[in-house]
Amino acid sequence: MKPLNQYYKFIPYLYFIAAIAYWFTDVNKQQGISAYPILLFAVPFIWQLFKPSKHLNFTLGIIFVCLSSYMILAYLSDLLKIISFSETVKSFIIVGGLFVFTNFVMSLWMIRNSIKKTF
Repeated sequence: MKPLNQYYKFIPYLYFIAAIAYWFTDVNKQQGISAYPILLFAVPFIWQLFKPSKHLNFTLGIIFVCLSSYMILAYLSDLLKIISFSETVKSFIIVGGLFVFTNFVMSLWMIRNSIKKTF
């Protein structure tokens, strides 16, 4: 159980690396070589795995909390019928709902890791 607790703090970074890898794979199928700049988004998360920094961790957490909050507001506006979306966008909203919620939770987890005394 002790080794599992050691690596518990790296779960958010591994999640974001997996999400970026999925995004890259999906775009690469459609657009080819122009998808490779997407891999640059994974660099800060890989950096956090090898050389953790509280400042970078807090910055990444705040950025992704803001982005996830923005997406949650889009869900609420759809739920309250403030903005009407097309059927294509609604199907994406249903599929992406779990992704946005998980992003929000992982971002909060990263902020929690940066606030803790030991990193």
